[in-house]
Amino acid sequence: MPQSETARTHEGTEPATDISVGNRSTARSINAVASADQSAHDFSGDGSSASHAAPPAYFDEALQDAERLLKYAAEIGVDAGADTRDHVLQARATSSGGRGSEEITANLLSALTKLAALLRPVSAESLKDNSQHTVRTYWWVAICLAIVIVPFSVVSFVTSAISTAVRTDITAANDLAVKLRAQLGPPPQAGTAAGAPAPVPLGVDQSDIITELQQYAYTIRSIDARARQLNVLVFHAQWDPYAAHRNDPKWIHTTFQLPPGIPNLAEAAEGRTQVYQDVRYFAQSLLDDVSMYYGAIATCLLPVLYALLGTCAYLLRTFEKQMALRTFTPSVANSARFLIAAIGGAVVGLFNNFNITEGASIPPLAIAFLVGYAVDVFFAFLEGFLQTFTKNTANSTAPAAAAGG
Repeated sequence: MPQSETARTHEGTEPATDISVGNRSTARSINAVASADQSAHDFSGDGSSASHAAPPAYFDEALQDAERLLKYAAEIGVDAGADTRDHVLQARATSSGGRGSEEITANLLSALTKLAALLRPVSAESLKDNSQHTVRTYWWVAICLAIVIVPFSVVSFVTSAISTAVRTDITAANDLAVKLRAQLGPPPQAGTAAGAPAPVPLGVDQSDIITELQQYAYTIRSIDARARQLNVLVFHAQWDPYAAHRNDPKWIHTTFQLPPGIPNLAEAAEGRTQVYQDVRYFAQSLLDDVSMYYGAIATCLLPVLYALLGTCAYLLRTFEKQMALRTFTPSVANSARFLIAAIGGAVVGLFNNFNITEGASIPPLAIAFLVGYAVDVFFAFLEGFLQTFTKNTANSTAPAAAAGG
């Protein structure tokens, strides 16, 4: 009897176990079907599959630009709108999760467009911190130009001033030499003792002759001193006729000064003339060297450098304004402006002087700086000049054509 109850009990429990196993199998099948349906729904052609797709490549960059503009709008107190703000924040939340949707990307681009239009001329690119590199570049260019310009400009100005003074002194000495020869007559005869007194020619004031002789000797000394300065600036390109006696003060005094008391005026004038001829040849040779060396630098090199310096001044001034307005954007056009300024400076070197009014003129170096600062104005001037020349040519050929017809 107990055995039969145990058997019945055992037999009764087996169907329950089968039902439990069947339920679990059925549940797994249902879950698999549901997962397959969800996958099929996600990858169906209705566009909802994009909710789990990766954002486009430009998404992060556009998001950073939008956030930069949105932050700037908040700093200056401009209301960008709740929708624009929400779209940017939603895009940031989506970007943090690593997944996006076409709708979120479209909303982000729409928000970026509204912010760009609202804050113009400020842009996302101009809000980036890229000013230090630009300023450093401009500074280095300006410093390099100054290192070259300052020494050459100083030497050019100094040589120009000295050369002008030498030419003026040579002209004055030539006039004095001719005048003294006309007043005192020919030099003493060979048999006359050196330093012997000689009578003053009739009709000549002795004090005037002495004054002119002193001026003559002073002018010769000035020419000699300035010529030696020029010789240093051209690295001793010319041989000094009195180099062997420069360290002998007594000889220098006897050669370049008038004799004490000036007993013979004609002899004193003749002695100064002989010294003047050597000094004048020395000075004129140096003037030719200076004109060739520093004249070429002042005409060809310095205008280009000053034009580049003018471009640096323009770019730094523009950079200062743009940084104050937060509108500065680096551009490769600035390097092209340097090239254009160099061409303009080279063209300026072809001109001698630019007459502004009847009594005023601007030297080429100043014009070169202005050309570099305002390249567009200079090329507009050239185009207007070319049009004037073309009109004159057309007007001159028109009568000839009419006569031939």
